[in-house]
Formats: sequence, structure tokens, C-alpha cells
Amino acid sequence: MQRVQLNLTGKHMLTLLDYSPEEMEHLLTVSSKLKKEQKQGDPNDSLKGKSLGMIFENASTRTRVSFEVGMTQLGGHSLFLSPRDLQIGRGEPIKDTANVLSRYVDAIMIRTNSHETVAEFAQHASVPVINALTDSFHPCQALADGLTILEHKGTLKGNKLVYIGDGNNVAHSLLALGAKTGMDVTIASPKGYEVDQDIFKRASAAAKETGAMLQLSNDPLEAAKGADILYTDVWASMGFEKEQLNREKAFAGYQINEDLAKHAKADYLFLHCLPAHRGEEVGASIIDGPHSVVYDQAENRLHVQKAILSEVISHNK
Repeated sequence: MQRVQLNLTGKHMLTLLDYSPEEMEHLLTVSSKLKKEQKQGDPNDSLKGKSLGMIFENASTRTRVSFEVGMTQLGGHSLFLSPRDLQIGRGEPIKDTANVLSRYVDAIMIRTNSHETVAEFAQHASVPVINALTDSFHPCQALADGLTILEHKGTLKGNKLVYIGDGNNVAHSLLALGAKTGMDVTIASPKGYEVDQDIFKRASAAAKETGAMLQLSNDPLEAAKGADILYTDVWASMGFEKEQLNREKAFAGYQINEDLAKHAKADYLFLHCLPAHRGEEVGASIIDGPHSVVYDQAENRLHVQKAILSEVISHNK
């Protein structure tokens, strides 16, 4: 029996916890379809005449390029907007900026520090708002991670993903990804750097629907046992550079290296959202080795971004 296609038009993308398992499956299916079309040279101009406003409070490589190229490949147009380009950088209320931009563009993408900023934009915008990264969540990255795992493992459900490192926005979104897809996720972090407990509780509640097992640990070696996927991120994310030395001490023993990887399955995948610091959170032989799929993962940001855009923006021309 053919499943009815879901209509996500007009829905905000703030966190994967807001999406149902069926919607998650649909987004991953559309991502795969758009990727295949692009590789075959089959253009898709479903967003012809549409515009995306991109607000960046932080520097970006993969996020900016993938969204800009994605809109172009779908026939649309994107506008890069830094705080220097907007009156919001001079104190204009978010409510006013969100309302005005909604009159000009068909969707708003925001990469910012505070998750409350994106939530407030979504509250006042009349067009879809996409969270491209906040201090709490990184849903676009997690969807790209999901697509990568799906391509290499054939499924997400039943796999064990072990994230070793800071309990940050990436860790939160991986918990959400697992909860919505049935993938088991363990987060191993040093004491004092664990994930937000409220977010973990929300993800755990959502996991009951799919049967995913979500766990927290302070022991990276124990956590890595039987892992299908090993994942890490930088120890000092953007905004925490002043804590670099303290974090290096706290995270000693949390590097994904050859010794730790021996605890994972023989065919494990290594993922990293990039940029990476070889010799810190990951050894060079791991990220540059045969188990690493970090460049596939980075490429998939493009295809996932296109799926999000094509689904949340109206297709009416």
C-alpha cells in the first residue's frame, strides 16, 4: 500500500523533535530523491521564483554554501543577511524584522546563538523559519547525518550511534534523530559537559514511539562498545573559544582514536560535523581513514537542505 505523501509546506524547522517519525522518513526520502536527480543531471526547478532570506550571526562554510547552492539548484534565489545588513543589528525588535521579511521572502533561515531568537522569529513570521544552528539544536546537520547513515548502513533503525564529546547542539539533535527514527544513541561526555536534561527527557519521551534506546554516559570506552557509528565534534564550539584550555583538560580521554575505535564494530562508520581539529577530538588516522564518511556527510548537507526547502516552501508558482 502506497503511503500518502505528507504536506510539510509552511511548517517551521526548529528542532527534529517537532517532526513525526513519518515526516522524518519523508524528508530523508525526498533528500535521497533530490540527490539522485542532481547526480543524474535531472534539474528540479520546483522553487523557481521563490526567495530565501538567510540570517547569519556566525561564520559558516557548509551551512551558507549548501543553502545558497541548494536554492540555486531548485531554481530559487537566496539573500545573505548579516546583522550588519539588518536593522536587527541596531536594535530593531525581532517581531518587526520577522513580519517585514515575511512580506519579501518565502522562507527565513537563521544561524544564531540563542535558540530563543529562532523561536521568536517563528512566532512572528508568516513564512517557514528554518533553524540552521542555535546553541540548543542543529537539525539540518542531524538530517544530513541520518541520510549518510542510511546510505551506508541501509537503515537507521537498530543501529547504535555513539557520540563522544561535548553535550552540545549536535548531541541534542542526534538524540532527536534517534528518537524519531528508531536508532539507538549514546552520548558520552565528561562530567559538567553533559547534554541538557530537559532536552534528553523530551527525546526519551519521543523515543518510546520508535523503540530507540537513548543513553548518557561518562565513560567513552564503555559507551563505544558495539557501536555501528562513532561521532564527535570539536571540544570548544563557536563562542567557547576562551574555554579551550579548560576543555582540553576536561576532555582528555574522550578522543576518538585507534584504541577507542577497537571497541566499536569492525565495520563502524566515523562521522564528524566539521570543522575538525585533528589531534584533539579525533585522531588523524580515524578521520582520514577507511571508516570515515565525513565528506559524504558534508555533501549531504546540500541534499538535505534542498529537501527541507522544497518541502516547507509552497510549490505554487
